[in-house]
Amino acid sequence: MNKFFIPGCVLVVMLATSCGHKAHDNHPDAVYTISSPMQKDTVLYNAYVCQIHAIQHIELRALEKGYLQNIYVDEGQTVKKGQRMFQIMPMIYQAETQRAEAEVNFAQIEYANTKNLADQKIVSPNELALAKARYEKAQAELALAKAHLGFTEIKAPFDGIMDRFQVRLGSLIDEGELLSTLSDNSKMWVYFNVPEAEYLDYATRAKSDSLLKVKLEMANHRLFDQIGVVETIEADFNNETGNIAFRATFQNPKRILRHGETGNILMPTVLKNALLIPQKATFEILDKKFVYVVDAEGVVHARQITVGAEMPHLYAVTEGLASSDKILIEGLRKVKNNQKISTDFKNLSSILADLHQLHAE
Repeated sequence: MNKFFIPGCVLVVMLATSCGHKAHDNHPDAVYTISSPMQKDTVLYNAYVCQIHAIQHIELRALEKGYLQNIYVDEGQTVKKGQRMFQIMPMIYQAETQRAEAEVNFAQIEYANTKNLADQKIVSPNELALAKARYEKAQAELALAKAHLGFTEIKAPFDGIMDRFQVRLGSLIDEGELLSTLSDNSKMWVYFNVPEAEYLDYATRAKSDSLLKVKLEMANHRLFDQIGVVETIEADFNNETGNIAFRATFQNPKRILRHGETGNILMPTVLKNALLIPQKATFEILDKKFVYVVDAEGVVHARQITVGAEMPHLYAVTEGLASSDKILIEGLRKVKNNQKISTDFKNLSSILADLHQLHAE
């Protein structure tokens, strides 16, 4: 008799366990948060990889041959316009200048004597003209010698920052040899490439009397503290990439940006009356996005949507939803299509505020 009773008990236990699981899966006492899409004008930022250039970045090269006698600055130092930076040994050019000065003095005396004789009608006007020409030639040679002497002293053409030295003190410098580079980073030019379709969108929206303002995300993923403006666009598209180059200008008062840095330009696009929903309120099936719409009786219905733009924590929906719809925000994995649920409606703005605070922490 006991052997028939034990299987019956097992059967009762199994049925009870099965019923318990079924009740747990349906979550009869659960209350799910729902909300309605938010419709408002929204700014979407498109990111473009960029190259950062100093507004002036030049190579400092020797204009004369000689030994590097002095270096008056250091690598990375800020210099002022007109400040001495390098000195090439000037002795040969000093001697040439002194010789040219002597030639000028001789030619000046010769011209003065010839003029006196010409005034007395002793020499012809042609001889006076030749003496004057020799004097002017000597003056020109002196000016040239002084220029060569001046080239031995290299001064900063503008305020800027010195780069690495390519030569060392005492080096024999050839004419045209690279000494260093100098960057003026008071303002920065930031170049980025825009695809043709996005350029056309920008061109049709742009106002002729205003400049597009952009943000710069630096390599450490932080925003630069100055706003830039797009001042120029190149004339031609790159046929290989289909892009056109934009140039934005950023003030750099703290000299944070340096020539050669990289980052991302964030260019704004205004979405009029965008329909916004949280990304967490969606799910995917075969690369298509869906939401659960809850009807007046509390029954959930899966509905496909089309996403027009993606923002942090948000989607802008272009098709499949209306602002009056109520969508399931949480518990998407706990419900099934056509299931009736208990709901608690929350305003989407408060949900988004909590979401941003959670991610900020």
